[in-house]
Amino acid sequence: MNNSPEIIPIKKCLELIESKLNRGKSSEWTSYDFEKLSDDIQKNTGILLSVTTLKRLWGKLKYGNIPTTTTLNTLAKFAGYSDWREFKQRAAVVHLSTPVSENLPSETTVKKASIKWKYWLPGFSVLLLISYAIFLSSTKTKASVDNSSYKFSSDKIKTTGVPNSVIFTYDAAAAGADSVFISQSWDITRKIAVSKQQNTFSAIYYNPGYYRAKLIIGKQLVKEHDLMISSDGWLAMIYNHKGVPLYFKKNEVLKDNKIEVNQEVLSRYNVPLQPMLPALRFYNVRDMGDLKTDNFRFETTLKSDFHQGNAACQRVEILILCKDETIIIPLCSKGCAGDLSLYAAGTTVESKSADLSKFGCNLDQWVQLKVESKNRHMRFLINGEEAYSLNFFGKPAAIVGVQYRFNGTGAVKNTRFSNGEKTIDL
Repeated sequence: MNNSPEIIPIKKCLELIESKLNRGKSSEWTSYDFEKLSDDIQKNTGILLSVTTLKRLWGKLKYGNIPTTTTLNTLAKFAGYSDWREFKQRAAVVHLSTPVSENLPSETTVKKASIKWKYWLPGFSVLLLISYAIFLSSTKTKASVDNSSYKFSSDKIKTTGVPNSVIFTYDAAAAGADSVFISQSWDITRKIAVSKQQNTFSAIYYNPGYYRAKLIIGKQLVKEHDLMISSDGWLAMIYNHKGVPLYFKKNEVLKDNKIEVNQEVLSRYNVPLQPMLPALRFYNVRDMGDLKTDNFRFETTLKSDFHQGNAACQRVEILILCKDETIIIPLCSKGCAGDLSLYAAGTTVESKSADLSKFGCNLDQWVQLKVESKNRHMRFLINGEEAYSLNFFGKPAAIVGVQYRFNGTGAVKNTRFSNGEKTIDL
């Protein structure tokens, strides 16, 4: 951003929001932290601030302009103020540190200033009036959208499995001159403009998971609902961020209690392992009832035995998928443990500031992973040894499944969730 006088209050507002979120230093925030912040701002203010906008504000992306009045008002509201003007006025009082007496001008200075003002005051007054009129027009915002004027629902084509098409039904006739968007998930940057004169929109979900679809009018979220795309048991695929994934047949990768994609299976589909490692994904997403993150045990055994070329680190991520939450557990070869990131219970832990060395292991062999959460304390155990632990402060989230991210080959077996009352074998 430039050298506008707004810079100082903007920085103060961002610091206040950081303190309110209690997610650690913003310099250590990941994209997930900004996604959660965007969602929290929507819930509290009804206004959408995209992940890109938030990253620009916090200096993660280069940007030379001052934020719009709508953005500033939204930040101020989220920080606990009615609008940006009130924040600046109250923040100025709170942060005034220089004694007023030290700023008083001398008698000579006052006399010189009064002579200058005699000639400049008429013109300055006109300029001030014009500036004030421009300011009023720029800060004028539309009245809040009446959410009850809109309808939004969805129906899946298939009960389980992917790919799965979803038909969204909406009524946005009350939008007037505002644009209408539908976002298929929490990622509002992927919202799609739809016609306010129509009432249906179809979309394809290629990946299983728990999504939150949104109807957006202008920049305001008016309706949202949860949408679960189950995996129909175990699913193995090669992820393609540009389009349709490569799905493996169940009888090719499933045997007893194990799912595996090895070099032989990859070669059958002409998937090379070099120079670019394929993004192998395993999913198991389903309704798990009342299983929640504040009281559960997760057990799994896995390996990733391809380590040639740029696969030397054998990086793996295990994601425990939840409603409104994701637990991300990293594993890698021992020599690469200096660059890991663990995310759980609203906390990001990185190896540059914490000892995550025990998440480094021999992935050529079967590795046992356990996650235990009880009495708001979460533990991560690798081969029976505690690798890390943290306290659980956030609101418990319902667990809906698991995802494994391999680079190259991978295998998983003996996977289950339990909470003392029931056990769910996957």
